[in-house]
Amino acid sequence: MKGLVVKNTGSWYTVLTDDGQLIDCKVKGNFRIKGIRSTNPVAVGDRVTVNNECWIVDIEDRRNYIIRKSINLSKQSHIIAANVDQAFLVVTVNYPQTSTTFIDRFLASAEAYRVPVVLIFNKTDLLDADEQHYQQMLITLYETIGYECRIISAEKGEGVDDLQPLLEGKITLLSGNSGVGKSTLINRLVPGVNLRTSEISDAHNTGQHTTTFSEMIPLTKGTDPFVRTWLIDTPGIKGFGTFDMEPEELTSYFKEIFHFSKDCRFSNCTHTHEPGCAVLKALEDHYIAQSRYQSYLSMLEDKDDSKYREAY
Repeated sequence: MKGLVVKNTGSWYTVLTDDGQLIDCKVKGNFRIKGIRSTNPVAVGDRVTVNNECWIVDIEDRRNYIIRKSINLSKQSHIIAANVDQAFLVVTVNYPQTSTTFIDRFLASAEAYRVPVVLIFNKTDLLDADEQHYQQMLITLYETIGYECRIISAEKGEGVDDLQPLLEGKITLLSGNSGVGKSTLINRLVPGVNLRTSEISDAHNTGQHTTTFSEMIPLTKGTDPFVRTWLIDTPGIKGFGTFDMEPEELTSYFKEIFHFSKDCRFSNCTHTHEPGCAVLKALEDHYIAQSRYQSYLSMLEDKDDSKYREAY
């Protein structure tokens, strides 16, 4: 029988079959020797085939996925979710602070697999005047590049209703650092789901994990999983190491850098030192933000396998 993987606990996968059953399954070991360099060869959002013994025996071709470097295994990847229509990246200017490097790495990975991203700025009710100004600067930056941004307070419900039309009829991955309020937002969007939330650590201004596995949460009911509205809840991420991105491809994952790169003197320009580099000229003229360029450079350095190995 065929179905949709709606939960992954690490060792078990819950599959919603096409006839509406929820079945707990395991993965046949031979998946791990088919050249799938991933810590989770089956991901939430996968369409799979399940046999009578509740083993997942086949995965349908994915139309896209969001992937990052595995935390402990530098040569392997971790697939966050597959077959998504869009991603909501929840970010916070404070409590905790989301770095622009993290945002840019996520956006670049999404660009690589053609996943549209909406940036959701949460906890705006907690910000002082300077933090609100900084938040608006970030919003202006990313909107100028071409990313949609929304301002909300999941705790107070402000701006949350405006997200509903963006979700309708789509599979949306919800991601972000630990503590940015993903669970609180889902509790607002899906009354009755009652996901556990936790406080931010005062000592380090960092989030604590409340979601420990990936799960698809239906926002609308129906018999056909293809026409439902789904949210994919994922564990919080501290670091986002990019995977399988070649240096010559990286430029195309930064929209504004790609725009200027077409005017570079050399077709193989790395935009780091070459004469006649239109990207460096645009950076000097402030058409490219310094933070975005630094993120680009940090991803160029990811060929060093020891770099950017942060734990959950």
